[in-house]
Amino acid sequence: MTPAEDATPALLKEKPTWLITQISAHAHRLLTERLATAGARGYHFRLLAALEEFGPASQASLGRHTEMDRSDVAAAVSELASQHLVRRATDQTDRRRNIITITATGRAHLARLNTLLADVQDELLAPLSPGERQALAGALTRVLDHHAGPPTLDPGRAGRPRAHDRATLSD
Repeated sequence: MTPAEDATPALLKEKPTWLITQISAHAHRLLTERLATAGARGYHFRLLAALEEFGPASQASLGRHTEMDRSDVAAAVSELASQHLVRRATDQTDRRRNIITITATGRAHLARLNTLLADVQDELLAPLSPGERQALAGALTRVLDHHAGPPTLDPGRAGRPRAHDRATLSD
């Protein structure tokens, strides 16, 4: 094949939605591969990060903090608990729910995962200077904040996509 046969149409390359979709696919692949080297998934990082920042929480609260579906939270918490990265205990004020707490082993694992993800950021954004990376993050944050609102149950409604529709740090 010649380079012209592999070329992306200019009309596509000028559309941020197309570019974001393509970059998201690359980011997801890099994240998945790198986290797998540590026996982890994006959901694990998301939950450990939320527990580290916000402290012990119910599974429902963790789902809201991480924009994960309840069943995904329950499955990921079970995986993390089986590795002694989190501790699950019955809430003494409401025995119907569990309170999840990150363990010291979980904190160490989170630090390792964070280092792996920093490497992914470097690989994905290699062509950008530190200032360009900061500007990109700022611009994407503004766009995301503009569309922020409660997650929708109906994909036809306005607002953020449902949690399971997001690719970054998923699975």
